[in-house]
Amino acid sequence: MHVIQFLSLWLIPTLIACILLHGTYKRVPTYEAFVEGGKEGIQIAFSLIPYLVGMLVAVSVFRASGALDFFISYIKPFIVPLGLPSEVVPLAIIRPISGTASLGIVTDLIATYGPDSFIGRLASTIQGSTETTLYVLTVYFGAVGIRKMGDALKVGLLADFVSFIVSFVVVLWMFGK
Repeated sequence: MHVIQFLSLWLIPTLIACILLHGTYKRVPTYEAFVEGGKEGIQIAFSLIPYLVGMLVAVSVFRASGALDFFISYIKPFIVPLGLPSEVVPLAIIRPISGTASLGIVTDLIATYGPDSFIGRLASTIQGSTETTLYVLTVYFGAVGIRKMGDALKVGLLADFVSFIVSFVVVLWMFGK
């Protein structure tokens, strides 16, 4: 345990020091490079804001309009016989869109059902094993000017779907219902 604490305290500062020492050894102006990287980071952050706001508005409209509830009520008869709790379906739908919104759903599920319940474990596993695919494509691809993202979208959503199914199977296998 002491080794892990030692590593967690010193690993990143040591890594940064090694990078700076290596840059200095290679005669790279490390401070100037650091400042230039900071400037680029700020520019990228500001260029991401319109995409981020657009995504957040879209998620809010989707939830507030009742479209999410309508979709869940439509598919509920198909998923309940499989043993899949309908309570986690909003998470499966929102997770590819927004990490913050899906974290809110997970928090609500854990507060309602408990962290050691089947739903709590399943929600936590889904949250940890899936990606915010649409967010990543919208924000990062938009920031660098990539317009054709059809294949990346298909693969990302397929990976999210597979992760959702595997999460259900693993939680069911490991913990039962």
